Amino acid sequence: MTYVRVWRFRPLPNRVAAFEEAYGSEGDWARLFRTAEGFLGTTLLKGKGESAEYLTLDRWVSTQAYQTFRQERDDEFTALDRECESLTGLEEEIGEYEEAGQPPVSAGS
Repeated sequence: MTYVRVWRFRPLPNRVAAFEEAYGSEGDWARLFRTAEGFLGTTLLKGKGESAEYLTLDRWVSTQAYQTFRQERDDEFTALDRECESLTGLEEEIGEYEEAGQPPVSAGS
């Protein structure tokens, strides 16, 4: 099953464009993650309503793929995290998930 890490953010009002650029599917974080084997992609979701809240969903082939990335690239991860601190008023890890779904139906069923 695909391993997914979910984070919630509230960018600072004057930093929304820079936040979207850094955290989007082609942004700084996705570029760093793409250096690792097993990264499947990032999705940036923007909440509806008055507060500008966002979720990021970072998909990996497995928990192990993500853990290996963190071990091998922790210095780069930490440096980018520090760079991006100035973009947000809120950064909160929601959790770790596995994508679930129904198994495919076989032709004989």
